[in-house]
Amino acid sequence: MRSPLLDLPGAVAADAPDADVAAHYGDLFAEQRAFVKGEAVVDRSNREIVRVSGADRLKWLNDLTSNKLDTLQPGEWTQTLVLDLQGRVEHHLTLVDDGAAVLAHVEPGTSGALIDYLDRMRFMLRVEVSRVDDLAVVSTSQGDAFIPREELNEGLGRPAGLWAYEAWRIEHHQPRLGFDTDHKTIPHEVGWIGQAVHLTKGCYRGQETVARVHNLGHPPRRLVFLHLDGSVDTLPVHGAPVIFEDQEVGTVGSAARHHELGPIALAVVKRTVSVDAPLLAGGVAAAQEVIVPPDAGRNVSIDPALRRRVR
Repeated sequence: MRSPLLDLPGAVAADAPDADVAAHYGDLFAEQRAFVKGEAVVDRSNREIVRVSGADRLKWLNDLTSNKLDTLQPGEWTQTLVLDLQGRVEHHLTLVDDGAAVLAHVEPGTSGALIDYLDRMRFMLRVEVSRVDDLAVVSTSQGDAFIPREELNEGLGRPAGLWAYEAWRIEHHQPRLGFDTDHKTIPHEVGWIGQAVHLTKGCYRGQETVARVHNLGHPPRRLVFLHLDGSVDTLPVHGAPVIFEDQEVGTVGSAARHHELGPIALAVVKRTVSVDAPLLAGGVAAAQEVIVPPDAGRNVSIDPALRRRVR
């Protein structure tokens, strides 16, 4: 659903799947600075929203997804994953319970498949699942909010484009489903353990893989943060190869121009790539910053200093 903020002077639409919201409004770095300071709001109304209501909603979602949700308090935001039987990520949900229902926002174009799956798992439980079209997601540097869609163009304050949010997200090492993941991604590879996966809550689909990697092995790949060569005019495109010593060792996920750090990116590389190896990301020289360490798994946790919890 096209955002009315695209009609503001200077608004430039983002690329698919975000074409329904603005990438920027004419001054990318000023928008980033205002967003970081808490002085601007990013329109993310292309995100799709799913509502789960009913008395059994929290226990039911706790049993189906990767995070511990049965004790979630009203107003408390969190993340959770839907995994397949092999432990690969199918859906990433950012959600809050309002005391009567859970509201979750997901990637554009994915709510239909998520609702189909949840509906198949309802059985006789007291839950109802529906898509919500009259609310929209907006974000500040402090977190997300749902607002009536009709209020998007009414008194939100200074707008910042999606590129401002994406630069901030990449800086904070937060993967995005479909951008920094693929059909083979397991939670350990991109640092979702702890953020969206609870390791001791009990069984759910895909939990066996999570437990096996955590207790016995290592994920085959790892998410890295890249500082890109600022002398190059272009950013590496999504899916561009990451090269080390003439060998392809991974792929670029998200990339952005940051108002302080310059060009930055997230990439997924083979676990065995040395953490200080100089890389080429889509032909651009890149230095690594560790997000997921090579020894992740086997009860090794990500250093909290490397990650900040973002909702």
